[in-house]
Amino acid sequence: MDILNSFSLEGKVAWVTGASYGIGFAIACAYAEAGATIVFNDINQELVDKGLASYKEKNIDARGYVCDVTDEEAVNALVKQIEKEVGRINILVNNAGIIKRIPMCEMSSEQFRQVIDVDLNAPFIVSKAVIPSMIELGGGKIINICSMMSELGRETVSAYAAAKGGLKMLTRNIASEYGKYNIQCNGIGPGYIATPQTAPLREKQPDGSRHPFDSFIISKTPAERWGSTDDLKGPAVFLASAASDFVNGHVLYVDGGILAYIGKQPG
Repeated sequence: MDILNSFSLEGKVAWVTGASYGIGFAIACAYAEAGATIVFNDINQELVDKGLASYKEKNIDARGYVCDVTDEEAVNALVKQIEKEVGRINILVNNAGIIKRIPMCEMSSEQFRQVIDVDLNAPFIVSKAVIPSMIELGGGKIINICSMMSELGRETVSAYAAAKGGLKMLTRNIASEYGKYNIQCNGIGPGYIATPQTAPLREKQPDGSRHPFDSFIISKTPAERWGSTDDLKGPAVFLASAASDFVNGHVLYVDGGILAYIGKQPG
């Protein structure tokens, strides 16, 4: 196969969960550009409609569905609907996720469980729903959106770090169990990405200086910048394509080098 053609997603159906905006939207757009048919879901009709409008602006004919990925019955029903209306799923990206920034001793067990349910149980439920069909098709790609918190701890994110650490190990276990069926399950671990949600952390202060958190991230990142959603497109296409057919159980950190760097010596 020609090397460039090995990155093509022509003829593939890609389902990206929670892809109405942000990282999931960027990944889905990259897949569409590489030739895939895009399917996405979100938690309510308002978000799905917002996503459909954004895809339409980019001339992408995406299919959007309302589905709570923590609801196993709803997920199984949606998989059947997608297979009937679009085709069998070749590529799954478990992108939907939440975070609650609450100190551990102030966090209720209910709040902890909610994060675990969305960020870890849901990828289990959705992956389990698509794997049988992937086996019948002779292979497939599952990409889990992990995090630097799959490797590191930080104040106020105990539930998120626990979930993302678990997601890293779920990634490895899916690879271990289903690699023999030509299913590759890998993760992407984004660094700090500039999105509308993180914009307040990057705003200039009244005196013209950087926001303290912005300065912190820049000092910890060898690239000395925040990532963009565009930085995730190439890695996402690679892990969804034939170019990564012998890559399995791996988490690709797209973090500008943060995890490799001890940080600057204080001046």
